[in-house]
Amino acid sequence: MPTSKSHRTAPEDRGRRGKLPKKASSFYGRVPPAIAAAKELCRPMTAPELLPPASLSEPRPRLTKLLLNVTVLGSVGAVQVVMTPDSMVGDLVAAVVRQYGKEGRRPALASDDPSRFDLHYSQFSLESLDREEKLMALGSRNFFVCPKKAVAGGPANGYGGSTAAAASSCSCEAQKAAKTGFNWLKFMDFLLQ
Repeated sequence: MPTSKSHRTAPEDRGRRGKLPKKASSFYGRVPPAIAAAKELCRPMTAPELLPPASLSEPRPRLTKLLLNVTVLGSVGAVQVVMTPDSMVGDLVAAVVRQYGKEGRRPALASDDPSRFDLHYSQFSLESLDREEKLMALGSRNFFVCPKKAVAGGPANGYGGSTAAAASSCSCEAQKAAKTGFNWLKFMDFLLQ
């Protein structure tokens, strides 16, 4: 008696059982002669140099503008400023303070005077950048602006308030940390003994 599955297969499929179709034979390592002949086709000669040698020796085009991201202390996002590579750090600080006020960001700066602010690589770097240094020489496109130490009788930070963290300049904090760090090293030596 025939099984229930025997009526599903066509009679011509029964004879092909165990044989591979011609399309799948290349997958199993047997290459049909028509494909083997196609591999030996002659290809036209092409020039390996696509660009003439004179164009390779020309210098790369010089940058004309830099997009810089500068975060202001207390602000949520960075201020984006487009500057020329020959501009100085002082020019960048002035442009950031001007753009910050123009955009109406919060917290508002108490002073629009750029000389009251310092530029740093990040909020964690204690040393401020030299105002006469060129932007191309800095090697970064992301910076941080924080207020300088206030003069006697003036507000302690650029926002009109006084906080202990903003009361001293970052370079003074770095010098203070260098002086007090030695005592910690002595204490650590004492613990190791």
